[in-house]
Amino acid sequence: MAITSFNPPVRTLMGPGPSDVHPRVTSAMARPCIGHLDPMFVGMMDEIKDMLQYAFATKNQLTIPVSAPGSAGMESCFVNLLEPGDKAIVCQNGVFGGRMKENVERCGATAIMVEDDWGKPVDPQKVEDAFKSVPDAKVLAFVHAETSTGARSDAKTLCEIAQKYGALTIVDAVTSLGGIELQVDDWGIDAIYSGTQKCLSCTPGISPVSFSERAVKVIKERHSKVQSWFLDTNLVMGYWGGSTKRAYHHTAPVNALYALHESLVLLQQEGIKHAWKRHQDNHLILRAGLEAMGMSFIVDAAYRLPQLNAVTIPAGVDEAQVRSRLLNEFNLEIGAGLGTLAGKVWRIGLMGHSSRKENIVLCLSALEAVLGDMGADINTGVALAAAQQQSAS
Repeated sequence: MAITSFNPPVRTLMGPGPSDVHPRVTSAMARPCIGHLDPMFVGMMDEIKDMLQYAFATKNQLTIPVSAPGSAGMESCFVNLLEPGDKAIVCQNGVFGGRMKENVERCGATAIMVEDDWGKPVDPQKVEDAFKSVPDAKVLAFVHAETSTGARSDAKTLCEIAQKYGALTIVDAVTSLGGIELQVDDWGIDAIYSGTQKCLSCTPGISPVSFSERAVKVIKERHSKVQSWFLDTNLVMGYWGGSTKRAYHHTAPVNALYALHESLVLLQQEGIKHAWKRHQDNHLILRAGLEAMGMSFIVDAAYRLPQLNAVTIPAGVDEAQVRSRLLNEFNLEIGAGLGTLAGKVWRIGLMGHSSRKENIVLCLSALEAVLGDMGADINTGVALAAAQQQSAS
């Protein structure tokens, strides 16, 4: 059988990521490929750095896109800042804190774990206590917006604690960048990483990162080589540095960076604060409809992410069958629970270009149709009215 061109269906992506890609971003990827050292491309690289500084709310010079997904951005932060024998306090309240622990250990460092229940934010008092026990910890690492649970932690307070003990901070902002307030400079974040496929309305495959001057100093004064050649910022900055003459490091994903550039232009045109508000407003609309149906959220409102909604599954429902029917009958993707929440929640994303009212209408009506057909114990005929009432308020 001859293999022909792949033509994917048009889906509405309302899972934990990737999210819907803005049409302007998709169009940008189809522009002519030029060389990764072409003067025109180098000029675009500088614009990307400027716009990433805007998105992160930072003046950090070392603010660049890593040519790989968010997981590589995570690894970039850890391998550059940690050396064998270092100690790092790692907060885990979901799946991705566990990945931080893996990175610490693979750097030859020791991870001191601060654990909280899934669906809860990181407890600042536990972090304070950990520093009292290990005052020479070099790094505090935590997830700002835990994608596996939909919980937001108080990044500002956690960074203040780390600063009190002279430690660096590494922050996972994969799901938060562009979706909720994030202030890298004001909060004193030293190293932060994100992804393009969530609230930036872009395709997967690039990881924006930013390092403070304090972090850069630590990197330059390392006693050992960074264990990853590809992610060594001392080498990467020869290509992404500020001079017009760039040293070859790797062949950048040219068209993927066109896409990131366009997504950041869209963010600037909307305004970062307006983007945060859009995500929050649309969350409230979705929440009104889901609660009218009788569904609930596992995360308290005070630290609930507007862009990633973890909702309980009605009793007796085959949750995988619901997701399958949504995908096959409505071309709608929502996410399953992970880890301890597997089989207990759905994760409904409202990220980036997916955070639109028409998507909320589709999600509510499709969920109601499938759950009603399966005989689930929900309230029918009320979700859209509740959402519309919230939208008008």
